Amino acid sequence: MGTKPIILGAGVAGISAGYHLKKKGVDSVIFEKDADWGGLCGNFTIDGFRFDRFVHFTFTKNEYVKNIFEQSSPTYSHPSVSSNYYQGKWLKHPAQNNLAPLSTDEKVKIIEDFINRPKIEFSEIKDYEQWLRVQYGNYFAENFPFRYTRKYWGVEPRELETRWVGQRMHSPDIDEVLRGAFETQDKVFYYTNFMRYPKKGGFRSILNSSREGLDIRFNKEVVEIIPEYKKVIFSDGTAEEYSELISSLPLPEITKYIKNCPADIAAESEKLRYTSGYMVSLGFIRPDVAKHLWFYIYDEDIPPARVYSPNLKSEDNVPSGCSSLQAEIFFSNGSSIPYANDVLNKTVCSLEKMGLFNKSEIIVKDIRFEKYANIIFDQNIYVAREKIINYLIKMKIKSIGRFGKWDYLWSDQSFLTGNLSSGN
Repeated sequence: MGTKPIILGAGVAGISAGYHLKKKGVDSVIFEKDADWGGLCGNFTIDGFRFDRFVHFTFTKNEYVKNIFEQSSPTYSHPSVSSNYYQGKWLKHPAQNNLAPLSTDEKVKIIEDFINRPKIEFSEIKDYEQWLRVQYGNYFAENFPFRYTRKYWGVEPRELETRWVGQRMHSPDIDEVLRGAFETQDKVFYYTNFMRYPKKGGFRSILNSSREGLDIRFNKEVVEIIPEYKKVIFSDGTAEEYSELISSLPLPEITKYIKNCPADIAAESEKLRYTSGYMVSLGFIRPDVAKHLWFYIYDEDIPPARVYSPNLKSEDNVPSGCSSLQAEIFFSNGSSIPYANDVLNKTVCSLEKMGLFNKSEIIVKDIRFEKYANIIFDQNIYVAREKIINYLIKMKIKSIGRFGKWDYLWSDQSFLTGNLSSGN
């Protein structure tokens, strides 16, 4: 029997690659380092509480992907209504359009700076800090997105470039700012009106139909790739030959595994920056702890950047009569990562002080770490990424997924990278 295509990673992109190959009549083998499938779209269950590995929704407008996801699992469609916590006040999201809860003095500062914000052509903007000042004015930029950037990206705004922003952040006009300062806005200013989430089985259920019939082998961690002989070696001492190699491994990882990888490519890999993250998952004995589908926290003395409510996403995620929260805490690579227990305790104490719950109501408490959470879009990313991906192409390795493409991809976009016949 001849060798088959090998796919590294059983996350959304790897599952997609196997699915699309199977549609063409080609059998592949997926090797996954973990003991389960799903990657960052996977989940875990503790005493009847289900938590996703990092937090996901699907809001794809791509009909092809939408149909596949919906065939896999019926979904709830949640309005994209989220909130922001800022110095003891709750503002609807996005904050720049919903200033009403703030004091008059602070609203005046924000509006004055918005009117007098720097007038610079977008083509002349050099970094994300400048982009934020031009969009929102100095006071709002410094007290909201500057703080959130440090918490979510782990870097200062001036260290980021701006091409990644796209439609992710709303840019208001003066009418929207003024109306939001005087009255509560019913309009949703988010980049999508609805967020969809599977009714049962957690987020990875959107991949159920794609996963059917695939050969996935677990606990298979790559330690070496030998392109010359089309061979992959695993930590358990086994080796597999391939007809083609498709990888969703992060670019900084795969370059470590390729035998005789050139020094200049290894050096480019060192330039790629990313965030790592802790997930603090909490289950409660009462049903009404969760008040928001998700919310953002701007206070820098409170560890989480974002908090989501698994039970509001789907009641299937908790036992009857219970509720849950999941908080994300991020750090840039190269920064000092605090001990898990310290992060867990500080997060629980901070959320309790916010009035979300009493510690006595917690019946499940968990913290987990993910090395790769998000891509940091600094000024070096595009040149370094292109050199590495071109090298992989030369080695006849197809790189897919968020970390294989090294891009800010949502779940549907990551899924599409696995459809290799479409040119991704």
